Amino acid sequence: MYAVIRVGTSQERVTEGQVVRVDLRPEDIGADVQFEPVLLVDGDSVVAGPALKGATVSAKIIGDEKGPKIRALTYKAKSIQRKRWGHRQKYSTVEILKISPKA
Repeated sequence: MYAVIRVGTSQERVTEGQVVRVDLRPEDIGADVQFEPVLLVDGDSVVAGPALKGATVSAKIIGDEKGPKIRALTYKAKSIQRKRWGHRQKYSTVEILKISPKA
């Protein structure tokens, strides 16, 4: 059985016991969180839309991490305009505990 869950602005395909890196969550490490499934697949049956009302995916936050550093430079020729900037995205590491079709 696997589920597709909505996490922030993206979606992830998850199974029980899987460790997933998602956008940073405000909860503390060790906290239990619930995600809404968008799609649920169990063998040959596929459940989506209003039939998923009450379905949940339980998970536990096991850590925080940072993504790779991105560096960029903007430059305009002949006018001495240069600007360097960088970014490093923060993520939460989540372990999927249980996928329940109905609450």
